[in-house]
Amino acid sequence: MAEKLPPSPGGGITPLQQMLASGTGAILTSLFVTPLDVVKIRLQAQRTPFSKVLAAQSVPWGAQPATWKCFLYCNGLMDHLYVCQNGNGCTAWYKAPSHFTGTLDAFVKITRYEGIRSLWSGLPPTLVMAVPATVIYFTTYDQLRDYLHTRMGSWNHYIPLLAGALARLGAVTVISPLELIRTKMQSQQLSYRELRVCIQSAVAQDGWLSLWRGWGPTVLRDVPFSALYWFNYELVRTWLCRQAWLDGATFMVSFASGAISGTVAAVLTLPFDVVKTQRQIELGDSEVHPVTASKPSSTWLLMQRIRAESGTRGLFAGFLPRVIKVAPACAIMISTYEFGKSFFQKLNQEQQLRGL
Repeated sequence: MAEKLPPSPGGGITPLQQMLASGTGAILTSLFVTPLDVVKIRLQAQRTPFSKVLAAQSVPWGAQPATWKCFLYCNGLMDHLYVCQNGNGCTAWYKAPSHFTGTLDAFVKITRYEGIRSLWSGLPPTLVMAVPATVIYFTTYDQLRDYLHTRMGSWNHYIPLLAGALARLGAVTVISPLELIRTKMQSQQLSYRELRVCIQSAVAQDGWLSLWRGWGPTVLRDVPFSALYWFNYELVRTWLCRQAWLDGATFMVSFASGAISGTVAAVLTLPFDVVKTQRQIELGDSEVHPVTASKPSSTWLLMQRIRAESGTRGLFAGFLPRVIKVAPACAIMISTYEFGKSFFQKLNQEQQLRGL
């Protein structure tokens, strides 16, 4: 029984059902993980007045004095760049705060004095961007994995690695222009008509590739993360099922496998995350002050600068916050997704039996 472990239930359901399962997973993950990042940002804001705040991740290798014109909100499922000018446009994040002594105290005081809804301040933009991105990503991964299984017999162990990398590359490529457009709208307070004119002028001046600014560092972090995540997830899931003598993965097996594989992938790709954060902050600054903004450094030059100023440890700054967010986000997302696929698979089987 342990030797004939079937793959995760990707077969027997339609792409639309895969989309519904992944979309539900993205919503639930956002609901659970968003408060963690809201509290983290509020604690950061408390340590330094807003006009002088420097995001802990924005220059993680030894900060020099600067003004925090934008900050990066990342709930483990999706990253969002918030562009703020002296607090404008960020009132939902920076109401007059009480003094917080720690994470738990922040949860209690925000809930008591500002209402429980304040813990989900970043939820609307997360849902707008993360749900479509996650639907594209997970559905593409399953479709690619199933296709490659039929084409590659002896390379089965490497199929999750390849499918995960290609699926993430596709999702990032589709979403990257939308994120850039959203950043422009935030920074310049544009109407949709003004935005269209702005995009047309940018394309006329710099070409269509200008819509994919910031694509490179995102790919460098997300594609290796995705490849490692799915490769380790399939290995851990299979191993746990064999240890428990199970024919298929249960909800808890998927949850544990997602947490473990997400942690491993997050740690191994942390240097790229540090660089990606800095490049996103540069992108936000260029939207606020397009004239004075410095030309973005290449990813390789940024990594060399970080290592020269803070050593190898600088490339792994923010280790604990990243793991704390990524591990539960991966666990909730994959277990919900697998549960949704199992539900639709059983539903389809019952419908087929009734039709006989």
